[in-house]
Amino acid sequence: MKSIIITPTNNLEFSLDFYHQLGFTNLSDDPLWVSDGKAVIEINPDRFTRAGIKLFKESWAEEVEKVAGLTAVTTRENGCLFSDPSGVWIYLEESSPKINIHSTPESYSVLGNFVGLSLETTDIARSVRFYEILGFTQAGGAPEQGYVTYALENFMITFMKPLACPHLFFNPSLTYFNGKNNLAVIENIRSLNITITEEITYFNKQGIVDNVIIRDPGGYGFFIFSD
Repeated sequence: MKSIIITPTNNLEFSLDFYHQLGFTNLSDDPLWVSDGKAVIEINPDRFTRAGIKLFKESWAEEVEKVAGLTAVTTRENGCLFSDPSGVWIYLEESSPKINIHSTPESYSVLGNFVGLSLETTDIARSVRFYEILGFTQAGGAPEQGYVTYALENFMITFMKPLACPHLFFNPSLTYFNGKNNLAVIENIRSLNITITEEITYFNKQGIVDNVIIRDPGGYGFFIFSD
């Protein structure tokens, strides 16, 4: 099974330039996939496309039967789609990816170390039920800690409970953790004239901007955090 992220666009050149500025490289032109070594993102100009997650497998019949008991499922050519409780669209493709998807030990974009997607949900238990059906297993955290992380191979998703994140939150958001190097990462982002959606000082006693959020043209959030 393989997993990628989908971002919609109404201006393919603009979206591609955004990712190239950040240091992402092209994996394929049709479909248009870019990567930072860990995150694989499909930039899709189809006007019916929405931000979401695409999972590849030869058959999803068993999983779809279970999901259909929880939410409406829309049939598509070569698969189906539905949304999870946080509103994120999930595309199930009954095929193999057209190119080989593999990750590098380290992310190589300006954004630093990619650690997966973050989703904010009002019902963690219900959200993880969807992803457990699709094969995800718990990899960290716990609901009583305010978050829980699930993984499918190397693809990680962290579910955040309500009122846990004192900053803007866009579902879904790509998350990067850079530790003490995050200030340098933020300066590199500024040097590229990338628009910063939010400068976060909440976690810093000196009021220093040590975490930032940016957005891609399709609406994805990018959390560039120290941890």
